[in-house]
Amino acid sequence: MSRSPAAVRADSLNPRDTWISLGIVGTLFFIFGFVSWVNAILIPYFKIAFTLSNFDSYLVAFAFYISYLVMSVPSSYLLKAVGFKKGMMFGFFAMAIGAYIFIPAAMGRTYEVFLLGLFTLGTGLAILQTAANPYVTILGPKERAAQRISIMGIFNKGAGILAPIIFAAVILRVGDTGLFQQLETMGEVEKNAALDELISRVIVPYAVVGTVLLALGVLVVFSPLPEIDTEHETPEVAMANSGKTSIFQFPHLILGAVAIFLHVGTQVIAIDTVIAYADSFGIGLMEAKVFPSYTLAFTIVGYLIGISMIPKVISQVNILRICTILGTVFTLSIIFTSGQVTILGITSDVSIWFVVLLGLANSLVWAGIWPLALDGLGRFTKLGASVLIMGLCGNAFMPLIYGYLADLYNVRLAYWILFPCYLYLVFYAAYGHKIKRWTIA
Repeated sequence: MSRSPAAVRADSLNPRDTWISLGIVGTLFFIFGFVSWVNAILIPYFKIAFTLSNFDSYLVAFAFYISYLVMSVPSSYLLKAVGFKKGMMFGFFAMAIGAYIFIPAAMGRTYEVFLLGLFTLGTGLAILQTAANPYVTILGPKERAAQRISIMGIFNKGAGILAPIIFAAVILRVGDTGLFQQLETMGEVEKNAALDELISRVIVPYAVVGTVLLALGVLVVFSPLPEIDTEHETPEVAMANSGKTSIFQFPHLILGAVAIFLHVGTQVIAIDTVIAYADSFGIGLMEAKVFPSYTLAFTIVGYLIGISMIPKVISQVNILRICTILGTVFTLSIIFTSGQVTILGITSDVSIWFVVLLGLANSLVWAGIWPLALDGLGRFTKLGASVLIMGLCGNAFMPLIYGYLADLYNVRLAYWILFPCYLYLVFYAAYGHKIKRWTIA
């Protein structure tokens, strides 16, 4: 029952089947990105519709991503029991339920019900991510894993560029800028009526999303995606792991999970806070809505660099080191630089563009960590992948810490939270991934 009878070894697939499999998984990554990165618009949107503080508005990210902490390990056991494809079907069905929960939440304008819907969406994504990421890591040569993950990243972040723009186009109106300004002066009855109308705009989009997700859940079962045998070990790996009984006996994996936690936290802060940061300089939502897309566009630039250069020009571990150092430099630039610039027709403080440039710094960190952290796990691969997916709960906690610091100090100084994160990522890239056993002095 540990794996499907039809499971095959990744190295037994011919090139055609490998690329078909990667194409299907790429579609999954597009869906991950679309559903995940729409939060960049939901956060400021809900902040207005429910008159929230910075901290409370980032509960959107918390509710969505805390599900990864709760569901990742159960997801690995689900995948062992029913296989990758049926597991993915259950993931899509859970996401569809989460999307449908938005309908009663909007009808009652109840923030807590929206958070339940977001948690349910995240639960489905946790299952899908636990299945999809090992596929990409093991379908092909180990030294090209970062290159394959970069290709998947283009699907993911390409959807992330489209999601805020499409969602904003669907739910925002030309006259909303004036409406947002008038809310403070409205009477209670008039204000509630305006906010009810504002929040009701999510009903149709999420009803459509839920239906599409249901259909995808059915389609994935009948897709040509093969069941991959992750239990097989080479003789060398089997010998190295012969005395190991626990996932905690792989330090490079555990340290990698911490790295994933911090990396995704820095990534979501760069994308989900940039609109609020622009607002602090007087740039309204209607104009600032493009900044998350710019951040993701720089991420795609990084992916393209990775695809073209790994491993022919530079190794995946060295490009990981470069990206983590860049993140450290850009963080300090956000905090310590200032001055007006006009870029792409938008006049803003130069520090906003360093937030945008974090997209480039973050681009190849995920791709660099995964193959290093899963290296040599053999039969522990599924569970190891679920531990790394648990690290995605960094998306839940890090924005809350940022929001707390923003309320306590200001939105610029709150970016200090990124600095120790990038320092740890530099450590993992330089040394942490090499630690194969715990040593006690």
